[in-house]
Amino acid sequence: MTTQNCAECGTRAEPGQSFCDACGAVLGWTDRAPARTAATASQSSGATNPTPAPAGTGTAGTPATPVNSDNEDTAENPLPPVPASDDTAPTEPVPAATPESSAPAATTVADDEMNARARSLLVPVADPEARPTPPPAVAPVLPGRPVADRPQVRAPGPQLGDENGLPCPWCSTPNRPDRHYCTRCAMPMTRTEDSSARHRPWWRRVLDFRSRETPWAGDRPRLRRTFDRILTWVVAAAVLSLLIWVGVSTPGWVQATRDHFAKRAPVAPDQFAASRSYPGHKPDLLFDKVNNTWWGPGVAQSGEGQWIEARFAEPTRLLDLIITPGTSTRADQLSQSALPHRIKATITTKDGRTTTRNITLDQSAGGQRRAFRVGEVTKVRFTLESAYGASGNKQVAIAEIEFFGRSSANSS
Repeated sequence: MTTQNCAECGTRAEPGQSFCDACGAVLGWTDRAPARTAATASQSSGATNPTPAPAGTGTAGTPATPVNSDNEDTAENPLPPVPASDDTAPTEPVPAATPESSAPAATTVADDEMNARARSLLVPVADPEARPTPPPAVAPVLPGRPVADRPQVRAPGPQLGDENGLPCPWCSTPNRPDRHYCTRCAMPMTRTEDSSARHRPWWRRVLDFRSRETPWAGDRPRLRRTFDRILTWVVAAAVLSLLIWVGVSTPGWVQATRDHFAKRAPVAPDQFAASRSYPGHKPDLLFDKVNNTWWGPGVAQSGEGQWIEARFAEPTRLLDLIITPGTSTRADQLSQSALPHRIKATITTKDGRTTTRNITLDQSAGGQRRAFRVGEVTKVRFTLESAYGASGNKQVAIAEIEFFGRSSANSS
């Protein structure tokens, strides 16, 4: 008993093995075609020439048990391997069939059919694949999402640098002596400008337009044009004038505020005078604090140009004025005389200056109060300019004139 190798891959096969263990190719086929052909021939000859069955066989009409022959593929008698057919080999002419060569021809055809069937049963085997690359020790991963660090809050005060180091001229943080820039503000440790310029007063720093600090890198200095300079000087002049006016007017505003909230008190003049008077109605009746007596110029019509004057022995500050037109405060007596309409008041102060104020009265009975705030007055002259209800048989009458000044209770 001999061994055989695979014709495709050369792998050694065991005796009696039909297919290769490595590539699956057919190693050999059992040659049963000649036996079957011989049996068929004997049956056909037996049918024509019947012969008695040999001993040990069945009766007529029953098939005899086949006997093992040398052509069968068994473990005790294996058949030799069938060589693989080569389609590219040159073919040879087949001789004419003869009775003697009919059996080998049938055997060749059966072998070709079995080889074709064997080829159809072959499973194609792909080429051995390349071995995969072993994975790296550290597997790659996708980049993670960046997360911002939490801000760290630093406590105020010097934190960086030497405790006893040189202080920064900008932020006063101590630094090591070998540093050229501050560890906190990154400013240079030395200043180039003169130390005397840092201690100049504010007004010199504001008015000094020439020695300006050099702008830092990236800062754009403001352009100074001629119009800008002129506008600057105009605004400065206006502001200065406003400040001067406020300073001059402040005392008057303070005095006006005090007069507004001051308590009033009556003030009586010391002397009286008039351009002319009607008999029995002299000018002192205007200041007697009685409203049923009156003064008249004794001239018909409006009495334009007639005046009456009150004089004070000491300069007096006057705040208000009450004038009662007519002969009394009763409304039924208004038609007995003409009523003053416009009166011009000429005020003389202690320094000799005079001011004029126009007083307009209503055509009604009773006293009429008017604001009359003047200071340091020595005399006041009232001149008639026009009158209500003037006629040829009526004269202008004024019942009372009262002055009011600041009460002495305000100074306590």
